[in-house]
Amino acid sequence: MTGEDDGAGEHTDAGSLDAELVRHYNDGETIENLAKHYALSYRKVRTVLLAAGVTLRPPKIPLPPTPPGLVNAYLAGRSIRQLAAIHGMSYDQTRRVLLAEGVVLRPRGRQ
Repeated sequence: MTGEDDGAGEHTDAGSLDAELVRHYNDGETIENLAKHYALSYRKVRTVLLAAGVTLRPPKIPLPPTPPGLVNAYLAGRSIRQLAAIHGMSYDQTRRVLLAEGVVLRPRGRQ
């Protein structure tokens, strides 16, 4: 957001604020940051975006740090389920960590 948009106080009509929220969201800003910047509730920003026909991005799920040896163990033949059990993570977390590390996953059913 630029220095020229200093918050909701300078908007005289809801239409210009709505358009600004949509523009900033489409430029990558989060609903949380927009709500804080414009002194609006999360729900209000979300409602405005949905009413404007914006497709909301899925929330980013933070990944745990990659445990040492996880990638090498997978590449050496361990399954995702085995690695999840060893490292105390869920199957989905383990899979997402491997993908985030750039690992090409094996086809299902092979070990």
